[in-house]
Amino acid sequence: MSAQSSHQLKRGLSTRHIRFMALGSAIGTGLFYGSASAIKLAGPSVLLAYLIGGAAIYMMMRALGEMAVHNPVSGSFGHYASQYLGRYLGFLTGWSYAFSMLVVCLADVTAFGVYMGLWFPETPAWIWVLGIVFFIGALNLCSVKVFGEMEFWLSLLKVTAIVAMIVAGAAVLLLGIQLNDDAGTVAGVSNLWSHGGFFPNGVSGMIASFTVVMFAFGGVEMIGITAGEARDPKRVLPKAINSVPLRILLFYILTLFVLMAIYPWTSIGSHGSPFVQIFSGLGISSAATVLNIVVISAAVSAINSDIFSAGRMMYGMAQDGQAPAGFASLSRFGVPWMTVAVMGVALLLGVVLNYLVPEDLFLVLAAVVTFSIVWVWLMILLSQVAMRRGMSKEEAAALDYRVPLWPVGPACAIAFMVFIFGVLGWFPASRTAMYVGVGWLVLLTLGYWLWGVRAPRPVSANA
Repeated sequence: MSAQSSHQLKRGLSTRHIRFMALGSAIGTGLFYGSASAIKLAGPSVLLAYLIGGAAIYMMMRALGEMAVHNPVSGSFGHYASQYLGRYLGFLTGWSYAFSMLVVCLADVTAFGVYMGLWFPETPAWIWVLGIVFFIGALNLCSVKVFGEMEFWLSLLKVTAIVAMIVAGAAVLLLGIQLNDDAGTVAGVSNLWSHGGFFPNGVSGMIASFTVVMFAFGGVEMIGITAGEARDPKRVLPKAINSVPLRILLFYILTLFVLMAIYPWTSIGSHGSPFVQIFSGLGISSAATVLNIVVISAAVSAINSDIFSAGRMMYGMAQDGQAPAGFASLSRFGVPWMTVAVMGVALLLGVVLNYLVPEDLFLVLAAVVTFSIVWVWLMILLSQVAMRRGMSKEEAAALDYRVPLWPVGPACAIAFMVFIFGVLGWFPASRTAMYVGVGWLVLLTLGYWLWGVRAPRPVSANA
């Protein structure tokens, strides 16, 4: 393979690719599968949790967009953290993100096994996991344009399914269609408060749901990572960032609103997908099968995007001298092949995990990812604040894309991210994730002082 000096990442991603990649990565198993867990914790008040979390995510995305448009680099927020907060925090941020993408992949391949179990209940989940790991690994060795097209169509499929579900649910509510289930469920908006109220588990239940809710939003930050391969980042990135947040909020809030209006929240379980439950209740068995194809596609799309994101992050870190130099090696297609290989081998651990401990694995992994990804979001926000504080008024005014409500907006988002860490540590169910997350940062700190601090600074700038 050629060295990075001979090749560069190819700018083959269009506005269409990037917009749907960011949208599709956030609409994944966290919505199709994890939403049932969030509903169990909060009841109907989970809608408020998604609204609050979505507002903080939008502010984080605007902060990332401001930096990415000002300085579009392949290392994205790992590079920005090194530049504005110091190499130590940049090291922690980059490797924490790569770690979170690995764990997300493990969670998604676990969900993939669950979905396939709907059709083949006698087949062990680890067989499906093994097959999907090899398939996604091969796909990520293709050119970035092929990757972008694949993600576009997978994301479009998910969005179409969500719209169809909303339309079907609205028809049930407006036309009074009787559901086909043994419990004699009566659909109606009153289901949002007729089973223990809007806060059936109290405000504490809604707060506890943030551990799952924030996991569902994981992936939107990959917009920043695409900057190194976008054809016109200063035009493409603002369009993608401005269009995605509202769509995500509408999809999440509308879909869960319809779901909990049709079924009492107490009857929504995590056995399979709650979205399949809707079409089964309508007596459309074939539609449920089609929707299971959609949620399988969602898992495949999420795994695909996560390997892409982790690979580009480690590629940028290698250029900055904070990862093995081999990670900067590109194939003739302009793909960081070494990082794809490393992620593929790591994902094989998912096969072992599915074989040894399949029960409740998804919830444990989701909590661990929440710590890692919220840490990254916090560093993005702090990096943007540090960048702004280092600018003169004239320089800040000249920015092509700026954070709204400065400085109050970013400050509120930072406070919210710190609050999420408190939630992780407070509730017993997520406390393990807090311990694992802190332990991970300690290990990274040791790694930085033993290796990172001695690593030579990059000879050339980030591509």
